[in-house]
Amino acid sequence: MACRNKDGQFQTVSGLLFVWITVGQYAEEGNMPKTICKIIKQYNKGPVASEDMRKLQEIAEDCRKVKNYVYDRFGGIGGLPKLYPGYTVQNEMTKTGLRGELKLPSVYFYLAVFDAVRDIKCLWARTKSDVLKRIGRNENLTAEEKHYLRFVLRVNNAFAAVLHKEEIVLEGALGEKHAEVSKGISQENMHRYLCRQVRKCHVKLRAELAEGFSASPKAYCYGDHGIYIATKERRRRIFIPLTDANAYNSQIYIKIFPEKCAVNIHVPVNVAVRSHHDYVNEVGIAMGMNVMATTDAGNRYGERLGEYESGYSDWVREQTAAYNRNRAGNPGRKKYQAKKRRFTERMHSYINQELNRLFEEEKPRIIYVAKLPKPQAAGKNRRVNQKVSMWQRGYIRKRLEWKCRERAVELVEVFGKGISSECSECGGEGTRKGGEFFCGACGYAAEVKANAARNALKRGLSGKTAY
Repeated sequence: MACRNKDGQFQTVSGLLFVWITVGQYAEEGNMPKTICKIIKQYNKGPVASEDMRKLQEIAEDCRKVKNYVYDRFGGIGGLPKLYPGYTVQNEMTKTGLRGELKLPSVYFYLAVFDAVRDIKCLWARTKSDVLKRIGRNENLTAEEKHYLRFVLRVNNAFAAVLHKEEIVLEGALGEKHAEVSKGISQENMHRYLCRQVRKCHVKLRAELAEGFSASPKAYCYGDHGIYIATKERRRRIFIPLTDANAYNSQIYIKIFPEKCAVNIHVPVNVAVRSHHDYVNEVGIAMGMNVMATTDAGNRYGERLGEYESGYSDWVREQTAAYNRNRAGNPGRKKYQAKKRRFTERMHSYINQELNRLFEEEKPRIIYVAKLPKPQAAGKNRRVNQKVSMWQRGYIRKRLEWKCRERAVELVEVFGKGISSECSECGGEGTRKGGEFFCGACGYAAEVKANAARNALKRGLSGKTAY
């Protein structure tokens, strides 16, 4: 999986299967799936032998080399036409002889190749998104030019042709659409502009750490209350006792922790959606930084979230200042990273606990939530800026989506513009002061978030959805 590091550069993050939800058979009523895919973890029972850990590290290191080879060879513009459907990359990697050179079993080699291809596809999606934002912000482009550029970005063949300085050739309806959007446009100038923006946004990936590797069912088997994992030696497997006796038959990810002599096994499992017959309510909620969620009935969930986030941001600010003062002689940041992880885990545990309580008490059939605005530019108060940057709104949203899917609850986004300043009683413009809302037209008064949650419910019921 690819993401940006603190310097804005892309790096790969191992240890996570890129699976959020897989749709099984669809329910007879509506579009809710009967099954969803969850990632469960298995743990070793007792320390892994040092010799066995060394063999696992060898596989992880070789998989890292394979990924970096794919990143270098196919991560740039030249590799773009070969990414779909991806078998071209597989065939070319077979011809390189890299697998024989590393003596890496095919059950690991090809999964590393496909993992790298997936990462590159994700990176190109991010690049296109960044370029789209640049196009939208460019005031020198006309509406027609922006429309043409957006068309090219969304059509893979056209996008690849522009980057390779080739003529765009599209057939059928796409060809007709291209002819329509290109009328009166200087295609040459637009293509040069698009290439410049791609060069600014696109960087090649690099796997720096050998944290683990993917394994197909042929690479392992369960037995004797543990798992047997194939090694680079022919017909030799290592045995790792596990804390549970569950057995699976799917692609897994084995994450290694050499310093702890431990492994985590990540397994994707399809589980049945729990449909609750007593979940019959339609609920509007407003998300907040100090109180995680407030419902249209005025119920509050996650009231201590602001306390957790303030403590976290204050600690990070203090640690950053101390680190900068002693940067020259600082031996490392292992303790800092460990404590930062504990802060985050504690917040995430609290968020999940409060979301579970929301579902248990509100019993929603449908949840209406306002679409959150994009992050705003930083203000003058650094402490407030840092607290805002620590807001776990992305994590909260993902967990809310997941828990809705898990419980067959429909989550609907409504338009959020003016939702906090609009009166939920008469629809007039009100004023906000000290967390309280007051409408001068009808005299209605309520807590700001409760008023916003009522507006979310009203907009959802009236069909003012964000999609």
